[in-house]
Amino acid sequence: MKSYLAPKFIIERDTERCINCKVCVNQCSFDSHYYDADDDKVKSRIGKCVGCHRCVLFCPTQALTVRENPLDYRANYNWSPEVIEDITKQAESGGVVLTGMGNDKSQRIYWDHLLLNASQVTNPSIDPLREPMELTTYLGRKPDKIDIDKQDPQSIKLKTELAPQVKLDVPVMFSAMSYGAVSINVHKSLARAAVEMGTLWNTGEGGLHPDLYKYGNNTIVQVASGRFGVQPSYLNIARVVEIKIGQGAKPGIGGHLPGEKVTAEVSSTRMIPHGTDALSPAPQHDIYSIEDLSQLIHALKEATNYTKPISVKIAAVHNSAAIASGMVRAGADIIVLDGFRGATGAAPKIIRENVGIPIELALASVDTRLRQEGIRNQASLVISGGIRNSGDVIKAIALGADAVNIGTAALVALGCRVCQQCHTGKCAWGICTSDLFLSKRLNPDIGARRAANLLRGWSHEIKDMLGGMGINAIESLRGNRLHLRGIDLTDTELEVLGVRMAGN
Repeated sequence: MKSYLAPKFIIERDTERCINCKVCVNQCSFDSHYYDADDDKVKSRIGKCVGCHRCVLFCPTQALTVRENPLDYRANYNWSPEVIEDITKQAESGGVVLTGMGNDKSQRIYWDHLLLNASQVTNPSIDPLREPMELTTYLGRKPDKIDIDKQDPQSIKLKTELAPQVKLDVPVMFSAMSYGAVSINVHKSLARAAVEMGTLWNTGEGGLHPDLYKYGNNTIVQVASGRFGVQPSYLNIARVVEIKIGQGAKPGIGGHLPGEKVTAEVSSTRMIPHGTDALSPAPQHDIYSIEDLSQLIHALKEATNYTKPISVKIAAVHNSAAIASGMVRAGADIIVLDGFRGATGAAPKIIRENVGIPIELALASVDTRLRQEGIRNQASLVISGGIRNSGDVIKAIALGADAVNIGTAALVALGCRVCQQCHTGKCAWGICTSDLFLSKRLNPDIGARRAANLLRGWSHEIKDMLGGMGINAIESLRGNRLHLRGIDLTDTELEVLGVRMAGN
């Protein structure tokens, strides 16, 4: 059937610069470039280009330019070119339109409408170059009070038994991305960066490759609906065990890793047959109530001898606050909220763009609810979904988060260009693929250094911002919304966020 879709990108080749070296042919995993032996020239198929720009960056003579194709449809606000193209795709395929990465629509990004306070005269600022700044964060259930044995002043002992705690040197962790959805070299890069920076990375729901067990003390493992890779050694090697109920890019639905991405090693790690589709059910079939969730939480605590915090991850939805309250009472030590800008390897486009709520609103409502009920100390609160920079991190902490997860930002640090073709398995940068040839394009030594550098740079910036606010410890900012002011927000939005309008 002839396609009625116009090319999304145009490839321009400067024939005076091009030396027909075929670098672009070898680098493009989408077959956008080819060598024509009859004409002895390298040529392009513009209809296959996805705009990843790998060919542009690797061209030794800078002969290539890739730009968006200006599709001049008749102007119509309701029937935009994207809407027309999606309908055309479904008319040709009869299937669901899939996409990768997170929501790219223009809904309000609340981080950009929040501003931080700064010290001036009465509360002097702090210079982080000359005075110590504390970014250390502890995740886990905290007691209501602490009893200390003071009988021997020389040896003060803690009488209260603490739940397992996890120390983070920086309040930023790497989000859940499963093996198979991303390459093994992504996992190696993030695991090594987590060790270097004193933080955690997350396996996602695809199990843990045996080569990565040595990074267990910096690893979060997931127990998701498909139970891929879940076994006693997997649970016990981890620092945190996370029950994944939902994710921001596709709340309420399951996952699907196509069989062509299930290589021999992915098969072994996930404990499924080689070459078969990995289908995650939408619900966890042993969780149909808060009581069921409580039973699974305590089963996992029992399986790990009560030595590890148990985290529960949900998508940010309209009743997140009530759900979070039930999760804390069910025994969760850490709550993870994933907003509707959270990314994924593959999701139905219609779900990604229409289901869920912004993480900023969910975070504020959950933190408020738990404080009102007097149980905020009983669980740490971690958020994810569209965290782009250190400014977003520090605003999230002021809104009530203990720490944040980053996924897309981490992948961009590794080389991702957000071309949204993750679901094809043809990632030209060796990131969202299980193709062994493509995976080699990401060197885990270089990847680890780049991911660690990102967190190192953010740490410096967070310290600068804290110093400017007259705060020397991140703990003093957590949930302190008086340090935030809103701009260009309605009274209702300000009320939900729990912040004042700028100028007040």
